[in-house]
Amino acid sequence: MTHRFSQHRPQDGADTGGVPWAGRTLTGTGFDGDTGEADAVLAGLLGGVGAEAVDVVAAVARARLLVPIVAVAAEVDDSSGTSVDARSDMASVTLVAPDGQRALPAFTSTRALQAWDPSARPVPVTARRAARAALQEGCEVVPLDLPPSPGPAAWTLTGSMVRALATGRPWAAAHRDEHVAHAVAAVVAQEDAVRGHDLGGEGGELVVTLALRPGLTQGELEGVVARLGRGIALEPEVRERIDAVAFRLRTA
Repeated sequence: MTHRFSQHRPQDGADTGGVPWAGRTLTGTGFDGDTGEADAVLAGLLGGVGAEAVDVVAAVARARLLVPIVAVAAEVDDSSGTSVDARSDMASVTLVAPDGQRALPAFTSTRALQAWDPSARPVPVTARRAARAALQEGCEVVPLDLPPSPGPAAWTLTGSMVRALATGRPWAAAHRDEHVAHAVAAVVAQEDAVRGHDLGGEGGELVVTLALRPGLTQGELEGVVARLGRGIALEPEVRERIDAVAFRLRTA
């Protein structure tokens, strides 16, 4: 079988698809001296126990990540009776969970990437570019350093983390984000039945504990929660900064 590149003559001034070389500009990735090793600070956080999410995201923002690309068949030649790849393209990898959640995997080192998939090629990018690529691909999360066999990633960047990285904004846990706190306070202030509130939660998941006026009926309670949920959801900047919101109720 003839190799698909055997008849290609680069000196003729075009690539294998016949597109001229003239006018093209090849730019570096900015990581020409990259050794493929993981960022030391990020590696220490991922390899330790009890790392704070805010510290991990900050370290990711400063680190170089490796996004895997793999060869996919763009054209198939079955003229001989056997399907053979006539042309292949390189594409980034996206994963889909059983619940439909999409993920763009990224790796901190070539060693971790090769252990996961030896056939994948690493593309070094800033965390900001990786996050933007994830959003463009409709991916909700970015798992870091997936293991060779099925199992959890070393860390998973959630939607709020990915959106913060994509814009260059520092990430904060939802209940510690000042913008979120001000927006929630403004929404809660519109409810006469709410005597006070506290913010809690973990990571991008916001938990709003409401201190309510005694004597509310079940219907009134449900109405308060529904209105507050809608009010928070209508604030675009808040949606960018949280992954989920839940309410807890107590009597004032």
